[in-house]
Amino acid sequence: MNVAYVFSTPNASYILEKMIVPQLEERRHGAQVAGMFFFVDNNYLLVRGNPTGERLAKISRETGMLLMGCDQCCYQRNIADRLIEGIPIGCFPDLYRALGGAKVDQVITL
Repeated sequence: MNVAYVFSTPNASYILEKMIVPQLEERRHGAQVAGMFFFVDNNYLLVRGNPTGERLAKISRETGMLLMGCDQCCYQRNIADRLIEGIPIGCFPDLYRALGGAKVDQVITL
């Protein structure tokens, strides 16, 4: 099963750090993660030097999993130019294009 995550909850950091990232690192998540899209303050996870973001970026490089920040959220927080190298920002049309060939079975919003 191919899934994509949309992170909008203020608890996204905890969910990623304690649950999803360790499962992905240990290859026991149970689903193929095609991509992750980050909203509001969750974009701070994607800033260079953030330990969770750096772990996600490593997984992304190894698996091809898309990481993308909401462009307006990043601009509003003045972090668009501080994201980990290779992580794009965009809006829904960009996300749809980026995941178009991934055959996502389910989108999970957390």
